[in-house]
Amino acid sequence: MENHRNIETDPFATSCASIISGVISVFLSALVMGLPLYLHNSYFDILEAKYKWYYGSFLLMLAIVLILSLAMLVIDFKEFGGEHAKTLFAALKPANWKKLFYPADVAVLVFWLVALISTFQSEYFYESFWGNEGRYSGLFLMTLYVVMYFVVSRFWKAQSWLIYAFLLAGIIVCAIGITDYFQMDIFHFRVKIKPSESAIFTSTIGNINTYTAYIALIMGAAAGIFVTTEKRWNLIWAYVCLFISFMAIIMGCSDNAYLALGALFAFMPLMLFQSKRGLIRYLVMLSTFATVIQCVDFINHRYESVVLGLDSLFKVVVNLPGLLLLVLVLWGVTITVYVVFRRNTTIMRKEDSVQKQATDELSPLLRRGWMIFLVIVFCVIMFLLVDANFLGHEERYSSLANYLVFNDEWGTSRGYIWRKSIEAYGKFPVMHKLFGYGPDTFGILTTQKFFGDMIDTTGLLFDNAHNEYLQFLLTIGPIGLIAYWIFIIFSCRSMLKCNIKKEYAIACAWAVICYCFQAMVNLNLPITAPLLWGMLSMGIAIIRSGKIKNENSQADMV
Repeated sequence: MENHRNIETDPFATSCASIISGVISVFLSALVMGLPLYLHNSYFDILEAKYKWYYGSFLLMLAIVLILSLAMLVIDFKEFGGEHAKTLFAALKPANWKKLFYPADVAVLVFWLVALISTFQSEYFYESFWGNEGRYSGLFLMTLYVVMYFVVSRFWKAQSWLIYAFLLAGIIVCAIGITDYFQMDIFHFRVKIKPSESAIFTSTIGNINTYTAYIALIMGAAAGIFVTTEKRWNLIWAYVCLFISFMAIIMGCSDNAYLALGALFAFMPLMLFQSKRGLIRYLVMLSTFATVIQCVDFINHRYESVVLGLDSLFKVVVNLPGLLLLVLVLWGVTITVYVVFRRNTTIMRKEDSVQKQATDELSPLLRRGWMIFLVIVFCVIMFLLVDANFLGHEERYSSLANYLVFNDEWGTSRGYIWRKSIEAYGKFPVMHKLFGYGPDTFGILTTQKFFGDMIDTTGLLFDNAHNEYLQFLLTIGPIGLIAYWIFIIFSCRSMLKCNIKKEYAIACAWAVICYCFQAMVNLNLPITAPLLWGMLSMGIAIIRSGKIKNENSQADMV
C-alpha cells in the first residue's frame, strides 16, 4: 500500500502515466468518433476501410506508447537508477497476479489462447490468422482487441468527455440514417448502388443490420447516463441522444433492433426499481419510446410517398389500435408518479435525519414483482414457440408466425444456416469440436460442406452464421465461446456495481448489454466490434481508476 502511494504521488511516475494516458485518449477519440464516421469509397469498400482505420490507428498508438515507454525507461535508469521500473516489474510477479488480474481478465486471456490454438490446429492457418475469407475477424484482429483491452483498462486515466464524444458521433450517424429513411441521400452514398439494394444500406455504417447494431451501442450508453446522472445538462444531453437513437433504430428497419430494445426495457428495471428516481426515469424512457413510435407512425402516413416505410415487426407496432391513447396514458402515469413522489419526499424531508436517508428508496417488492413478470413473459414466449413449432398451430399467429415459426426461411434464411451450422458442428472431429474450424473460417466451411444445398435452398452464399455466438462455437469452439461469455458477464457486472463515475461505467455496461443481445441474430464485424471492445475497455478503466482512488485515500489515512 505504501509503495503504491509513493508511485502515485511521485512526479516522474505521474508525468509518465499522464503522457501515456493522453496518447491513449487520442486513439480512443479516433475509435469512438473516427471509426463510425469514416468512409473511403461509399459502401463499396466500407468493411475494408473501417478495418484498416481501426488496426491502423491502434497500431500507431501502440507504437507511440512503446517508444515513449522505452524513452521513459531510459530516463528512469539514468535519473533514478531504475527505481520505477523495478517497482513496475515487481508488480508483475506471479505472486501478485491475483491482485493484478480480475476474473474478466483471466477469461479474455483464455479466449485469446483458445483462438490461438484454434488458428494453429486449423487446416487454414493463413485464413484463420487474417480472416481474409470472412469478415477480417481472424486471430490478428482478435489479438488487437485483447491487447487494446489491457492497454486501455490498465493505462488510460478515465476521461468522461470520451463517452460524450462517443454519443456525439452516434447522433451524427443517426441523423444521417434518419435522412436516408426519407431517401434524401445527402452525401450521395447510394448513387452507385442498385435501386433494388440501396434500401439495405444506410448512414456511414453500411448494411442496416450493422447500423442497428451500432445504434444499440449508442442507445444503451445514452440510457445508462440518462437513468443515473445527477447533472442537469448531462441529463438533457442523454435524453436528446436517447430520443434520436430510438427514432434511428426504428427507422433502421432491421429486426435485430427488437432484441436490443427488449434487453433495455426488460432488464434495466432490475437496476432502477430500487429508487423513486430510477422508477421515474424508467417511466420517462418508456413513455418517450412510445412517443417515438407514434411520431414514426405520423411520419409514415404524412410522408408516405417519400419515406422508405417499415416492413418489419415495427410495422405491426406502429399500426396498433389506440397507440396515441397508450402514449397519453404512459405520460399521465409518469407525471402522476413524479408528483406523488415529490410530494412525499417534501413531507419526509421535514422529519428527522434518519427518515431523510430513506426518501428515495422503494420497496423491494417492486423489483421482485418485475422479476416475476419477466419469468411469466418468458414462459408465455416459450409456450408460443412450442405451440407454433411443435403443436402445429402456426395459423393462429398470422403475421407473427414469421417470428414464432422456425424453419429454413426464418430470419432471411437464418433458420437454414443455423440448422446447417449445428449439423456441421456435430460432424466435426474432436479437435475441431473443442477449438473450432479456425477464426472466421465459416465461409470456407459452408463452401466445402454444403455449398450446393445452400445455393439451391436459399439462393444465398453465407460466409457468416449471422449469430455471433454460433459463429464463435463453430470457429473457435465451446471453450472460447464460454470464455467470451464469462468475460462479458463479469465485465458488465463490475461496471454495474461501480460507485465512482457511476454514470459512465453504467453507460458502458448498457452499451455492451444492448449490443450482446442483438448479436444473437447478427454478425461480428470490424465496423462495430471494435466499439464493443472499446466500451468494455473504457468501462473497466473507469472501475480501476475508482479503485485506485479508494486505495490512495485509505493509504493517506494510515
